[in-house]
Amino acid sequence: QVQFVESGGGLVQPGGSLRLSCTASGSSIRVHAMGWYRQAPGMQRDLVASISGTGITNYVDSVKGRFAISRDNAKNTVYLQTNSLKPEDTAVYYCNSNPAWFSWGKGTLVTVSS
Repeated sequence: QVQFVESGGGLVQPGGSLRLSCTASGSSIRVHAMGWYRQAPGMQRDLVASISGTGITNYVDSVKGRFAISRDNAKNTVYLQTNSLKPEDTAVYYCNSNPAWFSWGKGTLVTVSS
């Protein structure tokens, strides 16, 4: 079973940037398509970015051009570079496979506020 630990969140002003990291343990994620998901207060958890095993990326329209997902299979880690952050990006961010087969980690909170 794969377990995820997300990190890198925090409080940032609108227009700022954060780099989120997700390190997996228990098994290699090399063969899995991976995704970053987010859940805002009172909302469902949604996929915002994904990356295939071969590095093909996809994004929801609301983050295109601002977020970039990447992976380092040697480190069993997935990253999400978030730029030009907006208040509506405020959420807890999680990683998992895409689709989400494994248990969820605790996530990392991103708060965008002035």
